[in-house]
Amino acid sequence: MYLDSLLEGLEYSCLQGDEHILVTDLVYDSRKAGKGSVFVSIVGTVTDGHDYIPQVIEKGAGAIVIEKDIELPKDVTVIRVDNARKALAFMSAAYFGHPASKLTTIGITGTKGKTTSAYMVKSILENTGIRTGLIGTIETIIGDEVIPASNTTPESYIIQETFAKMVDAGIQCVVMEVSSQGFLHYRIDGFVFDFGVFTNLGYDHIGDKEHKDFDDYLRCKRQLFRQCKTGLINIDDKYAKDILEGHSCKVETFGFSENADIRAIDVKLVHEPGYLGVSYKTQGLMNFDVAIDIPGKFNVLNSLCAIAICRHFKVSEKDISQALSKIKVRGRVELVPVNGNYSVMIDYAHNAMSLESLLTTIKEYKPKRLVCVFGCGGNRSKDRRFLMGEISSKLADLTVVTSDNPRFEEPEDIVNDIITGVKKGPGKYIKIIDRREAIKYCIDNAEEGDVIIIAGKGHEDYQEIKGVKYHMDDRELVREALELQK
Repeated sequence: MYLDSLLEGLEYSCLQGDEHILVTDLVYDSRKAGKGSVFVSIVGTVTDGHDYIPQVIEKGAGAIVIEKDIELPKDVTVIRVDNARKALAFMSAAYFGHPASKLTTIGITGTKGKTTSAYMVKSILENTGIRTGLIGTIETIIGDEVIPASNTTPESYIIQETFAKMVDAGIQCVVMEVSSQGFLHYRIDGFVFDFGVFTNLGYDHIGDKEHKDFDDYLRCKRQLFRQCKTGLINIDDKYAKDILEGHSCKVETFGFSENADIRAIDVKLVHEPGYLGVSYKTQGLMNFDVAIDIPGKFNVLNSLCAIAICRHFKVSEKDISQALSKIKVRGRVELVPVNGNYSVMIDYAHNAMSLESLLTTIKEYKPKRLVCVFGCGGNRSKDRRFLMGEISSKLADLTVVTSDNPRFEEPEDIVNDIITGVKKGPGKYIKIIDRREAIKYCIDNAEEGDVIIIAGKGHEDYQEIKGVKYHMDDRELVREALELQK
């Protein structure tokens, strides 16, 4: 492949050498550079690819893409761009033969609901014979291959490589969770989505290592609707109009509002021992009954999102209804079987908006007591801890404050920050730093009619401490506690 063909669609300057040269490989990790490869010097949060250029040249790289002024040997082709991450996205798309153009691409963005909506879409489409891949927070799925995820939205090279694998595997459609970080770091550049979906927006991911402020967060989310053909918008969200500012796509809406193109009416909550669900009717562009085994009005919105998408694939109302009735999503209001007449639920809610939505929803089922077990991740915004603590205390009868992923902070410091927020609300609380012991306490002290929510980790099966991930799965901790009762 010639270098100039990889650079199509980019603004760049060839500072030295010949841009019409054959390259053997496209790399952004210096360890993977080899003879004849082109190396893209990405500036990361920890390391700067420009610092590794000497090693890359020593390995025989024939071309270097830079965004900083740097002197290089005259026998190396040097391409200067304004943003190396953006360059990598466009070059990756070209390198893999623009695979997105051979798939129907669906991008879902929002503060919460992305994962559940994505699995609902995949389930519906797969059940009607449309082979569908997935890229998301939990995993990437390519046919029978399942790859655990490290980021909600992977690096642009990985995205394009995954698209190419999906095309080779006969996948027809891909549904993808699109994070604000994905837009912030240009991982989504280089192609246009067929469908872009907005679920909701809340104050999150603001901090030194994330977005500088809410406006920046909103700006990144907004980008999807300048980069898709059809936008599907939750009209009930207060930022629905803001998210569409400057949009270039056709727009359809879903929600509870009478103005929504597809809306939910006659919503009914279903509560039995060990079971929470919801049923409703759709009205507008589609009209049929829906029942899902996942609780909450926010899951009505998630399923409406899936319905709005799948309508474009000509999926019948019967097939959509049948697929939604069976949907289960790991770590998203996931009910864990227990022995008594109480319910235990695991959810990924790890920010204030998600936790408030979850607790508010479950309170509508009128549990005898609502018990919330959660911690907060280390090396993240402290505001999140105060807010989550206050929300839990206001909505839950009992808050059990414990550890999440402390990372490089002391667990007790994080817990104490949460308790600062908890004390602003009226709810009772207890501090149990060890997560295993916290969950055991809740199971041992469960009362008939309780709903116990174990929040924060959801699908995760590890606890990260001082840079090391130790195996820990909330489901297993619940089962252990139940076993010890026998």
